[in-house]
Amino acid sequence: MAVNGGTSSLIVSFGEMLIDFVPTVSGVSLAEAPGFLKAPGGAPANVAIAVARLGGKAAFVGKLGDDEFGHMLAGILKENGVRADGINFDKGARTALAFVTLRADGEREFMFYRNPSADMLLTPEELNLELIRSAKVFHYGSISLIVEPCRSAHLKAMEAAKEAGALLSYDPNLRLPLWPSPEEAREQIMSIWDKADVIKVSDVELEFLTGCDKIDDESALSLWHPNLKLLLVTLGEKGCRYYTKSFKGSVEAFHVKTVDTTGAGDSFVGALLCKIVDDCSIIEDEARLKEVLRFACACGAITTTKKGAIPALPTEADALALLN
Repeated sequence: MAVNGGTSSLIVSFGEMLIDFVPTVSGVSLAEAPGFLKAPGGAPANVAIAVARLGGKAAFVGKLGDDEFGHMLAGILKENGVRADGINFDKGARTALAFVTLRADGEREFMFYRNPSADMLLTPEELNLELIRSAKVFHYGSISLIVEPCRSAHLKAMEAAKEAGALLSYDPNLRLPLWPSPEEAREQIMSIWDKADVIKVSDVELEFLTGCDKIDDESALSLWHPNLKLLLVTLGEKGCRYYTKSFKGSVEAFHVKTVDTTGAGDSFVGALLCKIVDDCSIIEDEARLKEVLRFACACGAITTTKKGAIPALPTEADALALLN
């Protein structure tokens, strides 16, 4: 068993880590904001920290700028118990920044500074393959597919993890402003679709990828592929739907006072991966899977009750308190 008393198997999360600059007051446009607070983020990094906070073993693989912000982010991973030996630093490029505003309805608007940012410059040669091959679960998004050389690094890391027997987990985490066009986004997100064992999409991503505005079993199952073990569609305050080879169903959401939805999906994914990393057969047992998804929904819900993703990620005790 792991020293930290949690799971003994490693979850490796691949992709971008950046700093969100969030207005000091809610419900204003970026132009109206009187000031900004630094909020570390990046979906794959959030997932790694979510896992570690729940007592799991997590590592992050990606590239940061060799600058104050990059070293700050690496420090945050380490402080949160995430292995940082998969991180590279780029001397020439800056750590990515995003200005994010929470509209009055709690939804987000983004403005990105990436031209190019360090995460986009990770090369296949820089990958810590030993770390990647030791993963029991390898998790990634689609932002790392947008440009070379990071795209090639992503494909190589995925292949190395798969060859070593890892479960591949994919959350496309659509950020349209970062792609050259919606068509390119759809095409690239789908280009690695059939490699994943577990895929989680939001209702918005489901609509985007299928081109269909109905969120139902038929539209979800149009995304099914023969090697898939579990497809999840998150529905915000309506909970989530799950699909496997043998069964499908839904799990209710928990009702909480939502302050900021940032990181809720990452918290959900981290919780799910944490619970299946030592026993993937849970995916084939509907009763156990449902229990795990209730736990994951609880973690997602808790994350919406505080500002910022990382400070809001729950511990096991937080989640159990809400469940009970």
